Amino acid sequence: MTLIAGAFLGFLAWFLLRYLVAGIYTVDQNERAVKTIFGRADRVADRTILDDPIAEAIRPEERERYAYPQVRVIPPGGPYFRWPWERVYKVSIATQTINMALDIETPSANQSGRVLEAVTKDQLNTGLTGQIRYRVCDQNLYAYLFGVKRPVVHVMGYFTSVLRERIANFEAPTVDAKDPGALMSPETATAAIGISINDLRKNLRDLNDHMDRECRSSEARYGITLDASLITGIDPPEDVESALAAINTAHNQVSSDISLAQAGADQTLVQSRRAVEIETLKAQAEVEPLRALAAQLKQLRQSGPEVLPAYIRNVRLRLFGKARRAFLEVSRD
Repeated sequence: MTLIAGAFLGFLAWFLLRYLVAGIYTVDQNERAVKTIFGRADRVADRTILDDPIAEAIRPEERERYAYPQVRVIPPGGPYFRWPWERVYKVSIATQTINMALDIETPSANQSGRVLEAVTKDQLNTGLTGQIRYRVCDQNLYAYLFGVKRPVVHVMGYFTSVLRERIANFEAPTVDAKDPGALMSPETATAAIGISINDLRKNLRDLNDHMDRECRSSEARYGITLDASLITGIDPPEDVESALAAINTAHNQVSSDISLAQAGADQTLVQSRRAVEIETLKAQAEVEPLRALAAQLKQLRQSGPEVLPAYIRNVRLRLFGKARRAFLEVSRD
């Protein structure tokens, strides 16, 4: 009996330690957890990702494909308890940074993950460098844990395909023909028409914004949120680098000449306006005494018929007093 009782107590202690004490767990601040019961994720009724706002970026024809169920997310904290037939999957939601050229399945590709190649609309093979910031979307943990085998690989492939498609069809924003100021600007006058690499370099921010918009659906597709795509460099092939440098130098020179010409024209306009103002003030200064004299003569005339001739006589006397010689006309009659 003692042996049987010892064996029973040992089994009980092993059971408590193996299935009860080991069933206590916690979730860190930068983690989220999902529990499965007999291999099935603990779901939120019959709700799917299509009922969540993150599914708005998915095209209508793809919604049925990505109708993942919503699961109960265990927030940070604890201690929590799980039964032996339950399993807990913990996922870090911290933001991570990865080189956009990295191929996780083939690390040696893309020059060992340093440069991503893409073809422009004018058939130039360019090298792209930059980074991607991403994090696990806690609103779609089912897709990250159970829906996609390697979600990061899928996201990188999706990002690369969207980027290459954009590079192949990228065109610089057109200038409004109704805006004379835009047509005469140095940037427009020196635009490298037909050179897609220059267009891409000048519109790098628009390219990054486009990638952010297009990749918003990655949350509902793969359970990963792309916080930002930072494309930092677009390099042409070595055999056309010198030609592009010469073209850009010529365009910069033209831009400088146009800026100098505009500055000279603006300065001339300012000087012309100033000259007109000065001449106008001079004319007003010369006309003002004549107006005052006319007003004075008008008042003298209104005082009586003899006042005006007397005034003229006095003016003549003052003039005779200042003159050295006076010539009088004498009648010969």
